Amino acid sequence: MEVADLEQHWIFSLQQGDRHVFAEIYDFYWKRLLGIAFNLTKDKQTAEEIVQEVFVSLWNRREDVQINLLSQYLATAVKFASFKALQRAKRHEQILNTVVAQPMFQQDQNTIDARFLQEYLHEVVETLPDRCKLVFQLSREEHFSNREIAAELQISEKAVEANITRALKVLRMQLRKVGFIFLFFI
Repeated sequence: MEVADLEQHWIFSLQQGDRHVFAEIYDFYWKRLLGIAFNLTKDKQTAEEIVQEVFVSLWNRREDVQINLLSQYLATAVKFASFKALQRAKRHEQILNTVVAQPMFQQDQNTIDARFLQEYLHEVVETLPDRCKLVFQLSREEHFSNREIAAELQISEKAVEANITRALKVLRMQLRKVGFIFLFFI
């Protein structure tokens, strides 16, 4: 059986939830994907974690994901995950350097974690639709009341409330995805 035919068989069986086929896919691609991740990250442990996450994601999304060529899909997923890991590590380093550069204060791990959380939330807020993002920023960063936001943007207070609710829902969902258990109190 050629690799292309084998991949089509694997894709179909994977979507049906066949654990044995998933194990075959894992065994067949593990080293190749590890090589891709290692070439990008230059760190074996990070590369192993990335490949593991890609396989977990593949299994969890097996029924919904549309795959034409399994090898290309997995390679692209590993590259994307590697770039995200590198970006997170770079951002972590930048924040750590900023925190360390403040000699007057001895920062503890909680302060550093709070900064990372704040940065993550800021990135999530940036992905919101423009109106929703603006309403949320006026409410949470500028401390405008709903009435003041409504007047400023010439929208109803109900629209302000709806946009804030929408933003909080997106934030909660994103925080759950990354493992934070965080409640927003209005």
